[in-house]
Amino acid sequence: MDKKLHVDFSKQQFGADFKWGVSTAAFQIEGSKEADGKGLSIWDVFATRRGKIKNGHQPADACDFYNRYKDDIALVRELNISNFRFSLSWTRLLPEGTGSINYKGVDYYNRVIDFLLKCGITPWVTIYHWDLPHALELRGGWTNRDIVSWFSDYSEICALNFGDRVINWMVLNEPSVFTGAGYFLGMHAPGKKGLTNYLKAMHHATLATAAGAKALRKQIDHAHIGTTFSCTHIEPLNSSERNVLAANRVDTLLNRTFIEPILGLGYPHSDLPFLKKIEKYMQPDDEKNMAFDFDFTGIQCYTREIVKASLFVPYIGASIVKASKRKVPSTEMNWEVYPPAIYQMIKKFNGYKGIKQLIITENGAAFPDVVENGKVNDTDRTTYLQNHMSQVLKAKQEGYPVEGYFVWTLTDNFEWAEGFHPRFGLVYVDFDTQERTIKQSGLWFQQFLK
Repeated sequence: MDKKLHVDFSKQQFGADFKWGVSTAAFQIEGSKEADGKGLSIWDVFATRRGKIKNGHQPADACDFYNRYKDDIALVRELNISNFRFSLSWTRLLPEGTGSINYKGVDYYNRVIDFLLKCGITPWVTIYHWDLPHALELRGGWTNRDIVSWFSDYSEICALNFGDRVINWMVLNEPSVFTGAGYFLGMHAPGKKGLTNYLKAMHHATLATAAGAKALRKQIDHAHIGTTFSCTHIEPLNSSERNVLAANRVDTLLNRTFIEPILGLGYPHSDLPFLKKIEKYMQPDDEKNMAFDFDFTGIQCYTREIVKASLFVPYIGASIVKASKRKVPSTEMNWEVYPPAIYQMIKKFNGYKGIKQLIITENGAAFPDVVENGKVNDTDRTTYLQNHMSQVLKAKQEGYPVEGYFVWTLTDNFEWAEGFHPRFGLVYVDFDTQERTIKQSGLWFQQFLK
């Protein structure tokens, strides 16, 4: 690294027990989509549909983590990162989603876990990171209430096979995103649209969160169990009553709809009336069965959104004022760079009773990266990480129970419908050769953690 970037805080200020890590997801890095008996996921199928993935990119190889896991875990160790978050592919373990276990898939994850431990790196396992078995989608997927028991059984299999070595577990990754983008907007797999699909998927995902956590708790006495939520700091365009109310509705949808039923508060339909329609899909014990006492709550925050009222947007009567129109600094995802957002979300989630511990399970940024003379000088990403970490420290010093920070992500990867274009990694990947190059941001993080 040619230029050292200085910050006014140190690793020690976060405390000796603070968890520093990096996060990944199986579908985005593994590749080998049909290797060793793996079944097809909804993303394997969705990606083959014309026009669904930007530039027609195909994830068949992704980052080839399936074959290169030892090299990539060695990079984690080289970067002085002591915690590695990864997800299990449901279809590697259960090719049809239910039924017979694929023990070659079990063996693969055993090898990954064992190598992490050998390297002195603590595994953090996510049970579900969006790659639903296609066989279950043919039976309705998240719109079928049976998925609660399917997911519970799958969670139990994960616990029984890996719970002897894995202590830290996350149940679902960002349910608001995979239900909203996949079952309402149709932008993500499986590509369904409509309010009915969305409400069913939302409710069943909430029930499955608790059911999966209960399966883990039953099988692993010592487990440290959490789940993760996408969250975004919301502000109105101005102080007009219309815009303030619109911002409140968007905040309710994005930041409250999934956490509140988990905490036993039910769905926040008083602030978002269309959620009352979910009652037709609820059974007598559902409100009780949605709740679970999690050991930690993972929050994943990247930006803030500015909201204005809009009569043309159904159900919420609000629209986002894009960062590009506001002419503010933004990432390649057109997300505003606004570090105080992460502080505000820590503060917001801590306002709930029942939140024991907060961990930032994802935070990072996509910027245009270029390899020049064997180096990637991603100063914007380095500064982004530093400024967000500073806001996390501010929250911690004010007494908020935030106990960890995981960067998204280790290597550039397949970013869902955006394909390979947005690069979030601390490590650059040449997707033609699979060559890895540690970026300036990775080298800075390495020195910070030393």
